[in-house]
Amino acid sequence: MDKYYMEKYQVVVVGAGHAGCESALAAARMGKKTLLLSTTLEAVAMMPCNPSIGGTGKGQLVREIDALGGEMGINIDKTFIQSKMLNPSKGPAVHSPRAQADKKRYHDEMKHTLELQDNLDLKQNEVIDLDIENGKIIGVMTKTGAYYPADTVVLATGTFLNGTIHVGSSTFSSGPNGYSSSVELADKMQEKGLGLRKFKTGTPARVLAHSLDYSKMKEQKGDEKISPFSFMNDELSCEQISCWLTYTNNKTHKLVAENIEKTAPYGGYTTGVGPRYCLSIEDKVSRFPDRDRHQLFVEPEGANTDEIYLQGMSTSLPEDLQIQFYRTIAGLENVVLSRYAYSIEYDCIDPMSLTLGLEHRKIKNLFCAGQLNGSSGYEEAAAQGLMAGINAVRKIDGEEPFILDRSEAYIGVLIDDLVTKGTEEPYRMMTSRAEYRLVLRQDNADLRLTEKGYRIGLATEKRYEKYLDNKKKTEKEVKRLRETYISQKDANTFLKKLGSAPVKNRISMAKLLQRPEVTYENLTLLEPSREDIGSYAKEQAEIHIKYEGYIEKQLAQIERFRKLEHKKIPGEIDYSNMKGLRLEARQKLRDQRPESIGQASRISGVSPADINVLLIHLEKRKA
Repeated sequence: MDKYYMEKYQVVVVGAGHAGCESALAAARMGKKTLLLSTTLEAVAMMPCNPSIGGTGKGQLVREIDALGGEMGINIDKTFIQSKMLNPSKGPAVHSPRAQADKKRYHDEMKHTLELQDNLDLKQNEVIDLDIENGKIIGVMTKTGAYYPADTVVLATGTFLNGTIHVGSSTFSSGPNGYSSSVELADKMQEKGLGLRKFKTGTPARVLAHSLDYSKMKEQKGDEKISPFSFMNDELSCEQISCWLTYTNNKTHKLVAENIEKTAPYGGYTTGVGPRYCLSIEDKVSRFPDRDRHQLFVEPEGANTDEIYLQGMSTSLPEDLQIQFYRTIAGLENVVLSRYAYSIEYDCIDPMSLTLGLEHRKIKNLFCAGQLNGSSGYEEAAAQGLMAGINAVRKIDGEEPFILDRSEAYIGVLIDDLVTKGTEEPYRMMTSRAEYRLVLRQDNADLRLTEKGYRIGLATEKRYEKYLDNKKKTEKEVKRLRETYISQKDANTFLKKLGSAPVKNRISMAKLLQRPEVTYENLTLLEPSREDIGSYAKEQAEIHIKYEGYIEKQLAQIERFRKLEHKKIPGEIDYSNMKGLRLEARQKLRDQRPESIGQASRISGVSPADINVLLIHLEKRKA
């Protein structure tokens, strides 16, 4: 194959899934000449699995992406067909937005956004090799012989890297949705010492809506009041499409159990590690034999298609058995499959080979993002892609990497978990992973991150001005509620209507609002002519006042955490001769090169005693 040189780009992004899109847009919007390469343009922002964005823990990531100036929140707000806030009966720390997407429109809108973006070229071509010279990446080679020189490269290959599809005993090379897998690049990466390993995931069948009997299912409607993902949208309206809920039964489980050896994992056809929190039906039947049913969500894939996604019913059974077991489920007795379910194995790297800025430790200017790093999910991929794109730009400009720590964002938790702790299975974000989740809420992502996004040159002036306006209104309203007092008589009349205990003196509006049964909205009984400050400031003021004590305690915990994070460890420090360090700690610290005492303390195999030794060494070094 003849090699020919193309024009040079400052940032080349390989792969146009959710990670690649955010990475390329971030780099281009920050002023760098950027190239986004995809094996097929039909794979741009593709949703090969569930047709939704957000969910528990994931919704927080999307709102943080948006607050920093990313695109995912804006795009789902354009293309959703149903919207719900999950966990509404619980505290605000676990409220998580989720939206069903029109998956074709989601792809079309994101592709169009990329095409119109200044400084960005979107091209269809498969990257088959990385040009690395003296430990630094300097370009990429494509299947057609086109060579693109580059200052930095972001790898965001998703599940395409050496993708292998499994359906029963049938095994063949393929990426998701029938697109070709990237085999040559995987081979070259292995040759160059990037240390690939196998992970796997799966997706359920797609079926036709007209073949379903919805009378046997429970309807799942969207929220009447839609919560936008993007902070740039105050309100949204949409003629929402319902999802439906049904369940497996003993007949389903019996059929699956009797044929479980015909699935790819149980038949010995796969070696990859699958996700613990997204089990196939065969895993559910095998691991939970006492369960008499498992739920199945019937989710439309768009407004202009008859295809339906069967959430919770992933499998790698042969196609004929898939039809049989789906037809044992209420409402699916006459189901017609349009796309069979499958399991997919793919190559990924060990994320502990990356810095907190997502740059490879051994190959300068090479950044990695998304499922290549061992994560699962569109949202986790997009978050990493955004950060990789930002840091590729900062690398070119000679600036320190932009890093969010665990106390600042779910994005910080995600990347720190991957890079510091590693993962033995596809990593999924959950609210339980965030120690400071009461502070890291989905509703205040802009208050936490928009100024940071603006300072690094990603969030726009318009977004920044809106953030400042919302912040000002919130602070003004909190102050007003604290300084506005209600007489004892009026307060007790109000409290009696709510069945709440009376007060003995006059009381501030803020103190009233701290009571569980009092909401910001029913305070209008005391202030019928109150100025409308907008839904955002109302929500923020109410949360701030109601949870003030808890938030202050968490902020104190964050302060202690940051003291360790701010104790930086010099990159050239020699652990091999550090007296007092245990052998395991010495090896782990030498291999991972933590950037701070805080990060070192989270490395598996490094004990509190080892951290004390390290602190003493740093003090001596400083002296």
